[in-house]
Amino acid sequence: MAADEQYLMTTTKTSPIAAYEAEGVWVTDADGNRLLDFSSGVGVLNVGHCHPDVVAAVQEQTARLMHFAGTDFYYESQTVLGKRLGELTPGDFPKKVFFTNSGTESAEAALKLVRWQKQRPLVIGLLGAFHGRSMGSLAMTASKPVQRARFNAHTGGGTHIPPPYCYRCPYKLTYPSCDLYCAKILKELYFETAVPPSDVAAMIAEPVMGEGGYIVPPKGWHTTIKKILDEEDILFIDDEVQSGIGRTGKMFAIEHHGVVPDVVTTAKSLGGGLPIGAIIARKDLDYPTKGAHSNTFGGNLVSVAAAQAVLNVIEKEHLLDNARTQGAYLVQRLKELQRKYEVIGDVRGLGLMVATEFVEDPKSKAPAVALRDQILVEAYQRGLILLPCGKSTVRYIPPLIIQREEVDEGVDILDAAIGAALRAR
Repeated sequence: MAADEQYLMTTTKTSPIAAYEAEGVWVTDADGNRLLDFSSGVGVLNVGHCHPDVVAAVQEQTARLMHFAGTDFYYESQTVLGKRLGELTPGDFPKKVFFTNSGTESAEAALKLVRWQKQRPLVIGLLGAFHGRSMGSLAMTASKPVQRARFNAHTGGGTHIPPPYCYRCPYKLTYPSCDLYCAKILKELYFETAVPPSDVAAMIAEPVMGEGGYIVPPKGWHTTIKKILDEEDILFIDDEVQSGIGRTGKMFAIEHHGVVPDVVTTAKSLGGGLPIGAIIARKDLDYPTKGAHSNTFGGNLVSVAAAQAVLNVIEKEHLLDNARTQGAYLVQRLKELQRKYEVIGDVRGLGLMVATEFVEDPKSKAPAVALRDQILVEAYQRGLILLPCGKSTVRYIPPLIIQREEVDEGVDILDAAIGAALRAR
């Protein structure tokens, strides 16, 4: 930690955990402590740490050929993975894939593509959304002020509407009597006042909001939004960087909402620990000329091998089913804690993309930020790795291979952590 402080730039350190090795759902730190990982390396390790099939695929490819820029030259494995991703994403139409190295690069690639094709300057996003920290994607990120502070003068082309956040409805309405006003406002207010639809190339949204608090939109929100966009010939970008590759019990979370996007972004868990991302878009959106967009490491051979292994493991080990089964059980256990602790204001999620929001009391719903932060400390001190999101929310995203007894162990540690944090107030 001292060396990190001395030699590495400040980033987003969450807990003083120095990992040394890991396997499955367990991480061993530099001091030999064994911790249960409910973070999946920030949503990366959906098939678990060091899955033997992924390790074998990486070792085999590394020994043969590690890199031969697929944007300038040719190799078969990129096309095989591209075809597979096109078949896995929603939409019964031809698609094309561009490989990236990260989530923010996937967002950048998608934003460039839609602006190039539509020749329109604006993209609409959601307040609370997170799409990355590089300058292009940062225009659409609106999760925390610190992420945009001192950069706003250099970002542009993004505008935002309030999120479909039922627990804290920005309009003080109640679902379903609200009649999805949070979706209809796009047409009824924004397009009628400040945002000419003819200036909008696309809307980008996460099917489950990630950094903004693991917010699951109400039923019908996505279909209503998509209908409005289609009426104005505006494209829809589905950001699956955190919610994709099986995390919610579907290969892509948008499948829960019955909407077919024009562009899908993915990254994080696709490589099983190796950096790889992709955008999967309608074929007719492809650039007609060379050079408008490219990169060097996108679709690196070793990362492609890892991604194929990840998809094989998800299929072979039925991890979509396990995500739904264990996710439902995790929600059940968290709701038991909610009945025990009134500081748990909300339990929400899909599959194994689950969260609890901590509040000072259930009536005021005042965010319990300090309490949430102390719970994180108490949890890792007891051997459970957790991550925050939103203002006062904890997310639970264990590897999709997790079993019931490990869910129980994690929730029991969380129970103890909440009790200790409350006593320490």
